Amino acid sequence: MPTTTAESVAGTIGLVLTVYLALGALFAVAFVLRGAGRLDPLARTGTWGFRLLVLPGAAAFWPLLLRRWITGDEGPHPPRTPHAVASEDTRR
Repeated sequence: MPTTTAESVAGTIGLVLTVYLALGALFAVAFVLRGAGRLDPLARTGTWGFRLLVLPGAAAFWPLLLRRWITGDEGPHPPRTPHAVASEDTRR
């Protein structure tokens, strides 16, 4: 029996989501063991409980964390809103 367009789209979305989550799971394990400590000095001394809490988030947001890990960006950066810029000007 031929598949409908909706079934094809649903299958494709399911496949993409599966691949994304599989890559995220692999990345998350490496990230909680090594990467988190490189991005956040407080994470270096994190307990296993902390690492377990970070694992699902690392799996979900792995593209963003991978980019920060590769570039060495330790973020977060101070806000660059007009108010923050104006307050910096008054401190000079």
